Amino acid sequence: MFGRLFGRRRKNENSVAFRREMAKKLDGRHIKYVTERTDSDDFVIGRDGALIVKDDCLLVYSSANVVFRGRIDELRMSELLSLDGVIIEGSDIEHDGRHRKVIAYYTYYLKSTD
Repeated sequence: MFGRLFGRRRKNENSVAFRREMAKKLDGRHIKYVTERTDSDDFVIGRDGALIVKDDCLLVYSSANVVFRGRIDELRMSELLSLDGVIIEGSDIEHDGRHRKVIAYYTYYLKSTD
């Protein structure tokens, strides 16, 4: 409703089209670190890396390992309000299909003014 006040329609975050668009936007983003959110706490599971789309999956590659791999059409993805990262939630096929929620924090590079 809030989006309609300003003439914009809110996108359906549960649609396959939204999930594919979000994955395309995330593909190739460099990440500073990745945390996993559990019921009791958040903890760091990797440093340095990238978000990569491969076939029909989104991979979170960090600390020289794939720390999360999920099928794009089945993931819930939303950027942090600060736009400093993304929350990814779903079945992790890299780790026995376990349901996980990870947060990848982006790395920002300053452009040279040369």
